[in-house]
Amino acid sequence: MALSGQDVASLHADDAKYAPPLRLGLPAARLGNIDEVLKLKVRARDGVLVSLSEVVQVIPVQRDYPIYHKDLLPVVYVVGDMAGKLDSPLYGMFEMNGKLGGMNLPQGGTLESYLFKQPGDPYAGYALKWDGEWQVTFETFRDMGIAYGVGLILIYLLVVAQFKSYLVPLVIMAPIPLTIIGVMPGHALLGAQYTATSMIGMIALAGIIVRNSILLVDFINLQLARGADLQKAVIAAAGARAKPIMLTGLAAMLGALFILDDPIFNGLAISLIFGIFVSTLLTLVVIPVLYYATLYKKIP
Repeated sequence: MALSGQDVASLHADDAKYAPPLRLGLPAARLGNIDEVLKLKVRARDGVLVSLSEVVQVIPVQRDYPIYHKDLLPVVYVVGDMAGKLDSPLYGMFEMNGKLGGMNLPQGGTLESYLFKQPGDPYAGYALKWDGEWQVTFETFRDMGIAYGVGLILIYLLVVAQFKSYLVPLVIMAPIPLTIIGVMPGHALLGAQYTATSMIGMIALAGIIVRNSILLVDFINLQLARGADLQKAVIAAAGARAKPIMLTGLAAMLGALFILDDPIFNGLAISLIFGIFVSTLLTLVVIPVLYYATLYKKIP
């Protein structure tokens, strides 16, 4: 307890992310003096207290301090965490980066800040490389963005094979960007952060919205094949498919409600609930209008 200390309690505060421990030990001034440490008493086998100086031999030696490297480059690690309402380290990181980036250095020049790559020549002077939570977040959203793009391409190819057209799939996929109108305000309304699970929800929304669009376009084509007028076919499609589209969307929204309070998957729930709600309503308007604009010159 005297040398390394021992946690005896915890301090709780409203603005603290973790409860810091209350450690009991000798003052730093006494630990820095070898004579003070040698005065400490330990209990022998027979129960008698003896001083450390009687059982310890002090031999002064020089200790080599480690020099840390990463990717064969010298580095000094500075770590920290966030506390309070905005507990994500990225908010504090960007605020610090704005203040430290371009700072004048004592030996001349400015402090270079790097977010995506390693410093080019660290031996030329000091450089700042952000890592940790930022690197994990960047790689996660980068990989998910690639997966999102690949998913959209595959959806486009499948719809092209279904309708034998390169233009109709673009009309069908047009409501996908409309999910942002629901997802982003939904996170802001509930005071939630946009996380990796939120991105997963947006990827899932792409398939749900395309399904709704296919239902509308397929019904319009079916009515046109039966000889119906284009305008009447478009109006009939919106009216006939509105109920099944809304019911399936409502079922998905109700299912997402059960994970809305989950600390990890609440972003997924918010994306699904608000994204489906807004995009479903807009799909019933956007798809008929766009498909009508696409066909009205082709159909006499």
